[in-house]
Amino acid sequence: MGIYEYTRIPFGINNAPAHFQKMMDTIFHEKILEGWMVLYIDDIIIYSETWDDHVQYIDRVLSKFTPINLKVSLKKSNFGKQEVLALGHKVSALRLAID
Repeated sequence: MGIYEYTRIPFGINNAPAHFQKMMDTIFHEKILEGWMVLYIDDIIIYSETWDDHVQYIDRVLSKFTPINLKVSLKKSNFGKQEVLALGHKVSALRLAID
């Protein structure tokens, strides 16, 4: 019969979100510790003081995606925003408000 290996998390596995979160935490551990990135499952927020830093951080994050076959939906992505929506909140450098 051969050997089979999942290339995606199968439907119906009730701990799939926790597994994916742990995988993302492992992949981006150093960036999270450096203090310019937070993530929740598949939502990534990169924050910076300057535009040059922001572009560099985006490049560092995206460069991790290709080797492990992760994909980014550019349609669902926002780059260079002063305020973003995350988990039902408006998040900016100055405030956190409920959406």
